[in-house]
Amino acid sequence: MSSVAVSVADRDLLAAACFTVQARAEPGVMPRLIELFAKRGLVPELWRSAKKAGADGAELTIEIRMSGLGHDTIDYIAACMRQVASVRTVLAAETHASAID
Repeated sequence: MSSVAVSVADRDLLAAACFTVQARAEPGVMPRLIELFAKRGLVPELWRSAKKAGADGAELTIEIRMSGLGHDTIDYIAACMRQVASVRTVLAAETHASAID
């Protein structure tokens, strides 16, 4: 493997993801989201959720941070989150792992 490929692979291992999820406040949303990590043997570094009353009823905002994910895995988990019932939007940002410490 070339030194360029190795340095790219090393940077990819340090990738961290920040997921922000907006959903209707329903009991099954959070377990379905955490399952996406649990079935891969992962425990998010941060899980923060807040429920607010909105014009369309109660709204849930969830922030999840996880480091050590590859770019493809981040995209795949975000796509899976978008398919969870009651989820309205998912934003996924990739950053260097040390940037979220």
